[in-house]
Amino acid sequence: MHSFAQGKFILQDSDQDKIKFKLINNLIVIPVNVNGVELAFILDTGVSKPIIFNFFNLTEELQINQTELIYLRGLGEGESVEALRSRNNVFRIGQTISISQDLYAIFDPSINFTPQLGIPIHGIIGYDFFKDFIVEINYSTKFLKIYDRDTYEPKKCKKCKTFDLDFYNFKPYITIDVVIDKDKIPVKLLIDSGGSDSIWLFEDDSKQISLPEKYFVDYLGRGLSGSVYGKRSSVEALYFGDFKLNKVNAAFPDLSSISFAKKFEERNGSLGGEVLKRFNVTFDYANRKITLKKNKNFRDPFYYNKSGIVLEHDGVRVVKEVDNNIDTRQLGIKSKTATDFNLVNSGSYKYVLASAFTVVQVREDSPAEKAGLLVGDVILSVNNKHAHSFSLQEITQLFYGENGKRIKILIDRKGVQMRFDFRLQSIF
Repeated sequence: MHSFAQGKFILQDSDQDKIKFKLINNLIVIPVNVNGVELAFILDTGVSKPIIFNFFNLTEELQINQTELIYLRGLGEGESVEALRSRNNVFRIGQTISISQDLYAIFDPSINFTPQLGIPIHGIIGYDFFKDFIVEINYSTKFLKIYDRDTYEPKKCKKCKTFDLDFYNFKPYITIDVVIDKDKIPVKLLIDSGGSDSIWLFEDDSKQISLPEKYFVDYLGRGLSGSVYGKRSSVEALYFGDFKLNKVNAAFPDLSSISFAKKFEERNGSLGGEVLKRFNVTFDYANRKITLKKNKNFRDPFYYNKSGIVLEHDGVRVVKEVDNNIDTRQLGIKSKTATDFNLVNSGSYKYVLASAFTVVQVREDSPAEKAGLLVGDVILSVNNKHAHSFSLQEITQLFYGENGKRIKILIDRKGVQMRFDFRLQSIF
């Protein structure tokens, strides 16, 4: 028999479980059942209690229990956001269950990760899940392995390194070394699996954490309290004990965006998914340990968006396509000449709903801005391929290519189609 404690996850009928996840823009997306409704959550070590949002079309199905109004504050230049604190909810993740789970429900429609990731995202979950298990994240195979702490026996691993974790407000921190201008500096970083970048560093002259000479100003993302802006650069290296990563992308957020994060004075920044995915990671929150093992991604170069535009999924648009299912024999057509082909196509179109990708940010002085692209442009094709044949992640990945790579874009601007042509260019 299992005993169910307040807000405690347990494994049912087994002492371990394996859960397949999606890795989208370096973020781990897992299926979570909340009060009987199947949802998609980001597995985010940077949060304590689960937060749900983007559930307006689920309000009849999703019953949220015992609520009270509170305010949440996070990264971003805006104010706190209104939320409902809800108690005694039932969460199921794979074979794990919590029958008395607290959560925060945010009704502000602007708090929504779906446009950035291109798939429906309904929430984020972190500490409350990690605290009850040994959790192994295999970024190579895209599987989570969940182990009961009492029966877990770690495998012998000569190539693994184990590090101490510190906790502040139920969030894990690790101390590693960063090399800036040839100085090796110890930094305490929030382990943030809900952040897609490599590393964020908070400028601090007293600790020699300073912006390198080469950088550019950029949009870094969105936090609970609004947009986060800052500067992008790179650092010479990161050291996790003997593990060394070279020429690592680094972002330096504006102080106005991180005032909330700086309440923990020892914090020097965040460690995100672009670095974490280079390891297979095992978290043992109860013993305050993290174990890292290099995986096949470890030596991959660090790339960044060289185009200067940020896209989001922006609903759907109507697309005219050739219907390949039409039976040409019914039309009496036996040959496949150009004339015959045109005849078939003239009566065999269909209209489908396809994803719309819209430009939401254009970096100043970037190749895309110099070419003439504007916020609000809807992408119709990239390099002569229909935009709707890509996922949002695939189309964005094209902008992370090698220097000099040519990008040809067809856009719709207020009903007018326009073509643009530019080449990717590195600032570093």
